[in-house]
Amino acid sequence: MASTMLFSFAVSYFFILRLAAGELLGAKDAHWQPATATWYGSPDGDGSDGGACGYGSLVDVRPLRARVGAVSPVLFKNGQGCGACYKVRCADPSICSRRAVTVIITDECPGGYCASGRTHFDLSGAAFSRMAVAGRDPELRNRGEISVLYRRTPCKYRGKNVAFHVNEGSTEYWLSLLVEFEDGDGDIGAMHIKPSTSTEWQEMKHIWGANWCIIGGPLAGPFSVRVTTLSTQRSLSARDVIPRNWSPKATYTSRLNFI
Repeated sequence: MASTMLFSFAVSYFFILRLAAGELLGAKDAHWQPATATWYGSPDGDGSDGGACGYGSLVDVRPLRARVGAVSPVLFKNGQGCGACYKVRCADPSICSRRAVTVIITDECPGGYCASGRTHFDLSGAAFSRMAVAGRDPELRNRGEISVLYRRTPCKYRGKNVAFHVNEGSTEYWLSLLVEFEDGDGDIGAMHIKPSTSTEWQEMKHIWGANWCIIGGPLAGPFSVRVTTLSTQRSLSARDVIPRNWSPKATYTSRLNFI
């Protein structure tokens, strides 16, 4: 009996040690998925400006700076994958650390490595380099395409609330909004708007990337905006977030966020 208990204790202790060393996948790691990755832009840079999500110069400044990436269509989801956050970790321990980088989806890579239904990340040079063992980032970049593991992770924009950028060209008959700094899921599955002249929420149309629009009019502010995430169908309603005297190219910040 004593020997059986001792054996059981030894087995349990062995597994605890393996868990502590990260060698045994627990429940929290069960959703790591295989993919491939490349990098673009300058070796230590933030990737290219703008991108297929429409974030423009936001990709070059904090909190997005150097934490961005393009993804293949399977993750881009015709633009509804914009804003989602992922942890990406290099799968080759000979040159990479166990450290994962967190990236925000700001662009699409539709061809090449990203074609044929593949799950692929095209990361900024800075994000790609961070996966390497210290001092070996040039060697990692020289490999081109590498195998990685990835998983979704909540987006966190400390000190930021959800903001709505009024796109250039918007009028009182065609209003287009870009959503910024969405904590949590990061993605958008639906948007609704309520003008001051209505008591009903009106559905907005997804046009491209993280951009949505409504056609009608004349559309009179202030406007309340409701965002519903794609992943978990959570909703956030920002009351009168866009003022009566709104203007194109202006950004209006709410007092709310998902986390």
